[in-house]
Amino acid sequence: MLSYLIRQSRRLLVAAALASVISGVCSVLLLVQVNTALTAEAGERAALAWLFAAVAVLTMVARMFAAVLFERLSQHVHAELRTYISARVADTDYRKLELLGGARVQSALAEHSARVAEFFVSVPSLIINGIVVLGCLAYMAWLSWLVFCVAVLVIGLGGLGYHLAHLRAIGHLDAAAREQDRLFDYFRALVDGAKELRLHRDKRAVFSEAVLGGSIEAVRRERTLGASIFAVSASWGNFLVYAFIGLVLFVLVGDTPERARIMTGFALMFLYMVTPLENLLLNVPRLNLARVSARRIDAIAEDLPPAPPEASAPPAPLRRLALEDVRHSYYHEVLDDIFTLGPVRLDFAPGQITFLVGGNGSGKTTLAKLLVGLYAPEQGRIVVNGEAVNEAGRDRYRQHFSAIFSDFYLFDSLLGDASAARDARANALLTKLHLQHKVQVRQGAFTTRALSQGQRKRLALVVAYLEDRPFLVFDEWAADQDPVFKDVFYREVLPELRAQGKAVLVISHDDRYFPLADRLVRLENGQVVAVEERRAPSAQSGRALEADPA
Repeated sequence: MLSYLIRQSRRLLVAAALASVISGVCSVLLLVQVNTALTAEAGERAALAWLFAAVAVLTMVARMFAAVLFERLSQHVHAELRTYISARVADTDYRKLELLGGARVQSALAEHSARVAEFFVSVPSLIINGIVVLGCLAYMAWLSWLVFCVAVLVIGLGGLGYHLAHLRAIGHLDAAAREQDRLFDYFRALVDGAKELRLHRDKRAVFSEAVLGGSIEAVRRERTLGASIFAVSASWGNFLVYAFIGLVLFVLVGDTPERARIMTGFALMFLYMVTPLENLLLNVPRLNLARVSARRIDAIAEDLPPAPPEASAPPAPLRRLALEDVRHSYYHEVLDDIFTLGPVRLDFAPGQITFLVGGNGSGKTTLAKLLVGLYAPEQGRIVVNGEAVNEAGRDRYRQHFSAIFSDFYLFDSLLGDASAARDARANALLTKLHLQHKVQVRQGAFTTRALSQGQRKRLALVVAYLEDRPFLVFDEWAADQDPVFKDVFYREVLPELRAQGKAVLVISHDDRYFPLADRLVRLENGQVVAVEERRAPSAQSGRALEADPA
């Protein structure tokens, strides 16, 4: 991931790195100018002053230029990562996304992408401080080879200790990254499960202290350990630097003719080099955190392979749809075993209302997800208009459907071309469903979503109507409606959809309305046990719900 991002931003990165190198070189030159001015004659000071001023201005400009470029690069990388992850999530198979879980995706979009982007902000500091350290070493080599060799030995020992510490610290950072994924899931539970937590004090205490608190503490502990190891190793490196200064001042430099100049030069270099070296060592953990986060993003991307590319042509009009010996297996929590749905043989036609009924856990929702193409059959096939649906054509097949599942999500807008005519149609439907005093559609967006679950389901029904797909699926849509709207749904909405020539599948427990179905399919333990035909499908057309907004 880091290599890909660097390749994508090569030109900007090279320009920013070059500015950082110039800034670092100028910083070393400034120090050399200071050391020269300390021992220069009075007549040389004027020329040195102008040179010092020029180098100082160049240092400032280069550092500002590098900082601005790397900030732009950081924001570009952050946006690029979020776009990349979002595209993989949008394109991947729904079943794989279910298995992956939303917490890991949210962690990648928020935490990991931010850490990778932060790395690019720290690059100028790494380059400038690295150039300063190297420049100081080069100047020391010019002053005395003996002292330079000892300096390289000391820095080598410090680097070896830091590397060994790095290997241990990175393990703690990896553990923190894994726990971070679980923590995001707990954060979501804190909001989604607010009602349950408020109603049970003991559960709330256990969740807050043991579950959520334990995860927060685990992340804190692992990150603290990793960062502490880096800090200790950096302090060890600083100690070696000061120890080396002592060796130079009191042991290595003897009574040479230029002892004062060499001593002054080494003292200045080491004192100036301590802060860049410390910043260099402390910024290395950012690189390591970025590498950890980039690996997490890589792992998520591997778990979210994109679906095969498809042509964007609209699907052909729906004439007949059949499930032929379709099977699907999954883990069933209640049974603590693998649950198998099927083989299922069913066909659907326009203008037909099918009720799917059965006990909880019988596989009704799974069958609906297979029907609409969210799950791929493990065995058997789905045939549309005489042609079997393959993997390459699955997304095109899904465009036949509008579905409202029991765990549906309602977007804050219609996600289409906004127009006054579309707003008028939507508001007419809201009036029909008695929501005109609660919410309106303006410029393609709902004015509010702060509604009850039943009211939000009615908004979802408006969206489904406006999508105008040939096949609609309702998963327990009426379960959250009061008796008045249940009656409206079963006695008005469904007949109107039949009159428009729509194929409709309704998952329902409302047995009092079963006689209104064209066909009743009973499902038990994953098997279709009965299919009761009540009337032949019709393909009449009309728009009764939209025609009468009053």
